[in-house]
Amino acid sequence: MASTSAEIIAFLLTISGWVLVSSTLPTDYWKVSTIDGTVITTATFWANLWKTCVTDSTGVSNCKDFPSMLALDGYIQACRGLMISAVCLGFFGAIFGLVGMKCTKVGGSDQTKAKIACLAGLIFILSGLCSMTSCSLYANRITSEFFDPSFVAQKYELGAALFIGWAGASLCIIGGSIFCCSIAESSHSPRRGYAYNGATSVMSSRTKVHNSVPDKTPPKHFDKNAYV
Repeated sequence: MASTSAEIIAFLLTISGWVLVSSTLPTDYWKVSTIDGTVITTATFWANLWKTCVTDSTGVSNCKDFPSMLALDGYIQACRGLMISAVCLGFFGAIFGLVGMKCTKVGGSDQTKAKIACLAGLIFILSGLCSMTSCSLYANRITSEFFDPSFVAQKYELGAALFIGWAGASLCIIGGSIFCCSIAESSHSPRRGYAYNGATSVMSSRTKVHNSVPDKTPPKHFDKNAYV
């Protein structure tokens, strides 16, 4: 019962983490910077993995998509690939996790289901690591440019999407680790031993009954000539 509850908690954690990771991919604010030009105009620059935008004081946004994937910076291409991989891995991990849980009726025996749940845990851990690496790589680029005194272009700050991605990755890693522990609990579960007694034959049963009945036949008396 305890392992079933742990698997349910792990499934809820991983699904929540996968939803958060998936929501960061289309989120606008991966990096954001506010520039106060004058008292009248205020512009907010923000960007994500797909476009860069500017919002003026009236709330009107002008966005520009990245022109070419091959012309992008290497870190943006890497972040795109890692985030898409994290979403795809989380999808397959959810399917394997649903099959491997003990509360479902698919997947075979308990040992087979434990192996499937462990596989789902490994997939979720890999998904969380992909998301964690992507967000950390993007954040490292922002912080290195922000603290670089020789960098004269527009400087940005960490956006809300990075924190959501870190939270989702942490949930996927924690839930995946709990899934991996299910195979250890299944291997240490006690097994009942059944002693097999061979089938009793008809002859042996008759022999037992015959031996259990006392012999009431009178003793034979021999003549004296029998001993000669």
